[in-house]
Amino acid sequence: MARAALVTGSNKGIGFGIVRSLCKKLDSDWTVYLTSMIEEEGREAVAKLNQEGLKPAFHQLDILDQASIDGMRTHLQKEHGGLDILINNAGIAFKENATESIGVQAKATIGTNFFGTLANCRALIPLIRSHGRVVNVASRRGKYAFEAMSSEVQGRFLAAKTEQDVEQLMKDYIEIAEGGDPASKGWPASTYGTSKMGLIALSKIQAADILKDKTREDILIMACCPGYVRTDMSSHTGEISIDEGADTPVYLALQPKGSRETHGKMYRERVVYFDF
Repeated sequence: MARAALVTGSNKGIGFGIVRSLCKKLDSDWTVYLTSMIEEEGREAVAKLNQEGLKPAFHQLDILDQASIDGMRTHLQKEHGGLDILINNAGIAFKENATESIGVQAKATIGTNFFGTLANCRALIPLIRSHGRVVNVASRRGKYAFEAMSSEVQGRFLAAKTEQDVEQLMKDYIEIAEGGDPASKGWPASTYGTSKMGLIALSKIQAADILKDKTREDILIMACCPGYVRTDMSSHTGEISIDEGADTPVYLALQPKGSRETHGKMYRERVVYFDF
């Protein structure tokens, strides 16, 4: 069966750039999945890449819909017997001038960026074969969020040892944000940054957990910051293109067999950026 790579939220932006790069770098033994919550948008994105001579496959995937995640998992099991590269790119951010309350923003942002990604990981990481790679696309805002926390809250992140520990931290933040003033409780004001700090902490725990699985070997799980990219999320004010933003995620996803140094760390511009 052909080896498979999957990129969440890849009908546009950084995810689209990642799919384009993987299609160029991987040989014909691979199937690269471009996924999208909305099928029409995903198929339009595939058509654009077809015009460039690239041939990704499409599959609908909404990381907020467990049935959609389960359908993706079933398809991968049936068609490929597993998964070799998973890049969790899907995410949202509210604009700075958003009028929604911080509580509403926290629930939606963390619900997608952290809990949606976590649900997808729980379904698909068990499919990752030996020598597989998992890349969680985070942000430097996650590091900034950690630096904005009180020493007490930082200590809770440092002490987190299980996925459930990080889940609880994210739930606590949502509850505090719904109260209106997270900064007064030692938490960051940025809901986006907090969601990405949760993802960074999750990546570190996932990396430690996968080492305990003796049925599979040489699986790397990493986080990264793609940079400040010109996308809808940045209102196209970013400093770099989507193809430049794809560089670090793809660099990590294509780490050669036997690599160890990237495991459990967060990278930016191909170097360690944040290893808390």
